[in-house]
Amino acid sequence: MRIVVAEDLYLLRDGMVRLIEAYGHEVVATAGTGPETLQTLLTHRPDVAVVDVRMPPDQSDEGLRAALAARRARPGLPVLILSQHVEQLYARELLADGAGGIGYFLKESVFEAEQFIDALERVAGGGTAMDPEVIAKLLASGSTDRRIERLTEREHSVLALMAEGLSNQAIGKRLFLSDSAISKYTTALFGRLGITDDDDNNRRVLAVLAYLNKA
Repeated sequence: MRIVVAEDLYLLRDGMVRLIEAYGHEVVATAGTGPETLQTLLTHRPDVAVVDVRMPPDQSDEGLRAALAARRARPGLPVLILSQHVEQLYARELLADGAGGIGYFLKESVFEAEQFIDALERVAGGGTAMDPEVIAKLLASGSTDRRIERLTEREHSVLALMAEGLSNQAIGKRLFLSDSAISKYTTALFGRLGITDDDDNNRRVLAVLAYLNKA
């Protein structure tokens, strides 16, 4: 994969570059400010970008706003937000276009290299990779979507784990259910949400976006 890393802290940025390259991927460019991030994303059009939220010059939300601007200019540009903060308003805007290719992790929640690389690869493939803590904060701040209200408690649990990027097999292990049972739950929740696309991967993305972008 061709990857852009946007992070203002040198040691963390350099560490991510070394980690990514150790797994056989190419870092085509790095950025240390919000404006530089936007220009770099538009110029290089990477397979996926890792972007911090708070970057110079103001150390507020320049990185996330740069990611939003890049996705408006290049619809579907895959972005994994990696931050210490959950910016709820802009996070919801990032999810609102329904294109997928979105991830949002808190730095403190990344414990293993494989976890980070797996999230990058899922986002690059058009999927989602969401930190459970980010999901909790987004849901706590959102209004209720009537489609989500139709889900049973078990379907809601399955969809929450789907939002983290887990496969049916991984969801089954987490909930102590068989693969066939999870398949039935996912089919049922797609129906309740009115998602009829034949592409299962796309249905998963649409369901997750409906779940997260409820406001």
